[in-house]
Amino acid sequence: MRRGEAEAVCPNVETIERDVGAEMVAFESVAAAVETLIPRIEVTKPGLLFVPVSGAVGYYGGEAPLVDRVIKEIDDAVGGGFRIGLASGPFAAKHAAAHATGEPPVLIVEDDADFLASLDIGALGTEELVATFRWLGITTLGELGRLPRGAITSRFGAIGLAAHRLASGPDRDVVARAIPVDLTIEERFDPPLEDMERVGFIAKAMANRLIEGLAAVGTAPYRISVEAEAADGSTRSRTWRSADPLDDGAIADRVRWQLRAWVEGPGAGVRGGLAVLRIQPAELSGEGRQLSLGEDSARDAAAQRALAATQGIVGLDGLLQAEPQGGRDPMDRVSWHRWGEEASGPQRDPAAPWLGSVPSPSPVLVPPEPRRFTVEWDGGMPSRVRLSSRWEPVLSWAGPWRRVGRWWHAEDAADRYQIVTSAGAFLCEVRAGETWLIGIYD
Repeated sequence: MRRGEAEAVCPNVETIERDVGAEMVAFESVAAAVETLIPRIEVTKPGLLFVPVSGAVGYYGGEAPLVDRVIKEIDDAVGGGFRIGLASGPFAAKHAAAHATGEPPVLIVEDDADFLASLDIGALGTEELVATFRWLGITTLGELGRLPRGAITSRFGAIGLAAHRLASGPDRDVVARAIPVDLTIEERFDPPLEDMERVGFIAKAMANRLIEGLAAVGTAPYRISVEAEAADGSTRSRTWRSADPLDDGAIADRVRWQLRAWVEGPGAGVRGGLAVLRIQPAELSGEGRQLSLGEDSARDAAAQRALAATQGIVGLDGLLQAEPQGGRDPMDRVSWHRWGEEASGPQRDPAAPWLGSVPSPSPVLVPPEPRRFTVEWDGGMPSRVRLSSRWEPVLSWAGPWRRVGRWWHAEDAADRYQIVTSAGAFLCEVRAGETWLIGIYD
């Protein structure tokens, strides 16, 4: 539901923004519990991890005994609320977990292709591609898998080929390459760092260096290993995996989430501060990405590095990024979030009617608080405005737009005007006989 609809149903509803770092802190206990049984787990996102079990199945005497051991470890760590799926490939295993039943919910897939054939086409997750398949009458992965792969590829390209491979059963195998030692990025800190916000800045810079080094050999990582060495010599490591190649922003996010999980989550943490931080690419793809006409990836990367360096100087809250949102006042139509972090989405719908708002265009400059503005009126019409020490005649104007104040906050009603002079255009508000500047047009 939209926020406004939810509040109409329940006025006391509370909106909580998602905190991925906090989710990873909570999920770290699950990851650590599974890792005690099977090394080299791969975290895809907080709440989802993949575990290669080929060796563990033989060690524990079969799939069922292995699953029983995993259930016991997770139960001891979090006490339930989990699902387990076992299959040959990660795509089938993920959906097996989603369809698991029982207590606890577990599903062991004997044949990936047969299991996937019955799933709805929406399991592919790509909304536009799924909508096209439905329009063509393809409603299950089995129907897609029975179509000729060449026909799907010629019609939909690489994304269609990937979808057909998933629907047919076997996952796309990422071929691991030999990684030169110099592609592992390492930073040492003397004295050890205890401020995790500073580590976040450093992680961005390290991610940029890693992507630049991989780009030089035409590759991108599907999997990275994050390793932290504490001041007391203890070392912790975690592997993160993605279905798509990771870029510098995605790598920096995962490093930041993992460090926060280690520091705030269960276990020994990072005792005495962070002495060494390493990021190592594990699986590489050489497929690359087709640039659009006129796209300059080197320029974009340079801009990202400059912004990351700026944020390191001014702090996390010193460099913000704007997103449009709905509102009646110009200052309400922008939602701010930290640069480099994912926007939480607009709190107010920009497409809503917003009765009483001033017509477009919107001002380009909006003062944080309204400022007094001297306007001379002649018969209810603005004739000239005072700018610093001089008067400027009004060339044209529009309004008034009546704004009814929020009476429950004891606000007065106000009239708004757009005023154009030779020195610029202004958005003014007149209330209680005084004029206030609330926006400047370009």
